[in-house]
Amino acid sequence: MHKNKEQLLMHYENSIEWVKTLLNLSETQWRTPIAKDKWTIAEIIGHFPAWDQFVLKKRIPYFFTHQELPKAPDENELNDQSSKVSKEKSKEEIIEDFIAERRRMVIAINNIEDELWDQQIKIGETSLTISDYLRGFIEHDIHHFKQIEELLLAIDGN
Repeated sequence: MHKNKEQLLMHYENSIEWVKTLLNLSETQWRTPIAKDKWTIAEIIGHFPAWDQFVLKKRIPYFFTHQELPKAPDENELNDQSSKVSKEKSKEEIIEDFIAERRRMVIAINNIEDELWDQQIKIGETSLTISDYLRGFIEHDIHHFKQIEELLLAIDGN
């Protein structure tokens, strides 16, 4: 198995398990912003499924065609919509959505043949490998997971 494929699959499996632990948070903790005028834990976790769906529908299927990749959604618009939906859903629903989309991602990534991981793709004017593109999502996850962990440490420290 390609090293980066294995790393991504392991990260996604671990992210599912980590997010499941957030079920133990109180509603107050779950709805606490990570900083003034920033998202709550609910909104952070709630924005991942929309981006996972984008990758599943508008990226991965196009990696193996000669078609141009569809334009990415407006980041702020997608995040704002995700934030709004997260405010309306329960903690359990948000976490279930996260898990469902991550499991779909695991299946889709697992189905990418190892020899294709170093294939070049072009997004706009940027050329990169499928491996590099998908590895960027690990960094995105870690950034947000670290924000949540720091908030929870601060809450527990008070």
